[in-house]
Amino acid sequence: MKQNQAVVLEWIGLSEGGYVNHPKDPGGATDRGITQRTYDAWNRLHGRPLRPVRGISKDEANAILVSQYFAPVKFDQLPSGIDYAVVDFAVNSGTSRAAKELQKLLGVAVDGVIGNLTLAAISGRDIPELIREYCAARMRYLRGLKTWSTFGDGWGIRVEGKTPGFQVLDIGVIDRATMLARMSVANSADIPPPVEIEDVQKAGKATDSDIAESTWWQKALQDPATWVPAVGGVATPMLSGTGPIQWAFAAVIVLGAVYAVTRALRRSV
Repeated sequence: MKQNQAVVLEWIGLSEGGYVNHPKDPGGATDRGITQRTYDAWNRLHGRPLRPVRGISKDEANAILVSQYFAPVKFDQLPSGIDYAVVDFAVNSGTSRAAKELQKLLGVAVDGVIGNLTLAAISGRDIPELIREYCAARMRYLRGLKTWSTFGDGWGIRVEGKTPGFQVLDIGVIDRATMLARMSVANSADIPPPVEIEDVQKAGKATDSDIAESTWWQKALQDPATWVPAVGGVATPMLSGTGPIQWAFAAVIVLGAVYAVTRALRRSV
C-alpha cells in the first residue's frame, strides 16, 4: 500500500461525509462516498445479498474506494499530491472524467484511461503546478453542471478550500495535494493528521450525466476544434486542438457572428 493512501482515504471520507440522498444528486443514495448502485455491484461481485448502502462500515467503504477508484486511476503510480487530486475527482465524478481532465492538461490521447503514456507525460512536470492546473480544470467542469446552483458551494470548498489558491492550513484538495507534493512522504508521520472542519457543506456527486446544455457560443469557446469543419479544409490542421491559436480563432468566430447578427437586426429596423 502506498504510504499516503491511509490519509487520502481519511480526507475523502471527510469530504464525502455520511449518508445523503438529495433529490437532485445524480448519485442517489450515498454513504461514505459509495452510491447504492456501486454497493449493489460490489455485493453481486462478491456473491453477497443486496442491502442498503446506508450504514456501510468505514472498512467496507474504504475497500470499495481502493478497488473501484484508487486502482483504476493508478493511484500507486502517480506522484504524491496529484495522486490525491485525481482520486478525489474520481470518487466525486467518476474515474473516466478524472482521467480525461488530467490527459487534456498533459496533451496525451484523451481516452479516460490512465496508462503508461499518461504516466510518462507526468514525468518531469512541476507537480504543485500540475495540481493547480488540474484543480482549476475540475472547477471549470463542475461549474458546467446543471446542479452547480445546488451543490456548487460544497464542491468549491472541497476543491479549493475556504480560500482559493494554496493555503497551508486550508482544507481543499488543492491545499492538501500541494502539501503532499511539497513534503517528504517517506514516513507517514510527516503527514499531518486529517482534521474535520465545521460548517463544510456536503455536496452530491458531480457526473457527466448532469452536464448542462451549452449554447453554441459556449461550445465554441470551450472547444475551438468543434468549429473546424465550418471553416474549411485549409484551416483544419491549424485549428485542430485547443492551443492559443485555436482559442483566438474561436473568439474571432464568435465575435464575427455577433457582429453579423447585430448588422442584420439594424437593417431590419
